[in-house]
Amino acid sequence: MASSTPTARAHMPKLAFPALILANLILPLGPVLVRLADVGPVAAAFWRLTLALPFLIFLALPGLRRTAPNLREWGALVWSGLFFAADLAAWHIGILYTNVTNATIFGNMSGLMLPIWGLVVLRQRLKRMQAVALTLAATGAAVMMGGSYELSPRYLHGDLLSLLAGALYTGYLLIVQDVRGRLDSWSVLAISSAVSAPPLLLCALWLGERIMPGDWTPLVVLALTSQLIGQGLLTYAIGWFTPLVLGLSLLLQPAVSAVLGWMLFGEWLSITDMVGTMAVAAALVLVRLPSRA
Repeated sequence: MASSTPTARAHMPKLAFPALILANLILPLGPVLVRLADVGPVAAAFWRLTLALPFLIFLALPGLRRTAPNLREWGALVWSGLFFAADLAAWHIGILYTNVTNATIFGNMSGLMLPIWGLVVLRQRLKRMQAVALTLAATGAAVMMGGSYELSPRYLHGDLLSLLAGALYTGYLLIVQDVRGRLDSWSVLAISSAVSAPPLLLCALWLGERIMPGDWTPLVVLALTSQLIGQGLLTYAIGWFTPLVLGLSLLLQPAVSAVLGWMLFGEWLSITDMVGTMAVAAALVLVRLPSRA
C-alpha cells in the first residue's frame, strides 16, 4: 500500500473536490438508516450492497470493457471487498450499541489515520498551509470528540466496534486509492461490492439475524444514498487526492452525524460540536489553497 498516493495529474476535474465533500455529507445518513431498518445490522449492510449492485454493475460495464483489471488489481479488489465487508459488519453492529455521534466519530478515525499514513509511511512533506490545516482539523476533531463523546460503560462495546471499523475503512480506502490509478471508479466500486456482499450474508446468518425485511424503505434508501451515491462519489474522488486531503474530508462526517443525531434522536448538539465543525470546514478550505496556487 506504500504506493497509494495518487499519481500527479495535470488537470484535476473541477468536480473532484465537490464530489469528495458531497460524499462526506451523504454518507453519515448510513447510521440513521441502519437504526430504522427492521433487519439485523449486518443484514442491513448486506442489503446496502446487494440492492445497489445491479446499478453498480451496469455503470461499471463500459469501464471494464475499456480497461480490464490485471492480476494484481484483481487481488487488490478482492482484498478491498473483504476489508469493506469487515468494516461494515463491525460498524453496523457498533451503531446499535452506541449513539450516532460516537459511532461516526470512531468509525471515521480514518480521518486522522490517513494523514498519519501519508506522513509516516509515504513520507509526504507538508507545506506550511497544509500543516496549519491538519492542526486545525485535528483540533476540531478533538473538540467534537470531547464535546460529543459520552463516556459510558454501556457504549463501550459499540465504541470499540466502531473504532475497529475505522481502522478497517482506512485499509479499504488505501487499497481503493491504489487501484484507482488505472481503473474506472465504477469498476472498482462494483467489484469490491460484489466481493463484500457474500461474507456479509454469511456473517448475518451466523449471528442469527433477521435477514428479510418487512419494510424495504430504509434499506432501499440506504443502498441508494450510502452505497450508490455516497460511496460512488468517494470512489470517484479518491484517485485525485492525497491521504491528507482525504482524511480531512472524512472528518466532516462526525459533524453531519451530530446534527442528524440531534434532529432525529434528540442527541444533544452542543456548542463544541459547532466549533469543531467550523474548524474542520476551515481546514478543508486551507488545505485546498496550495493546490490552487
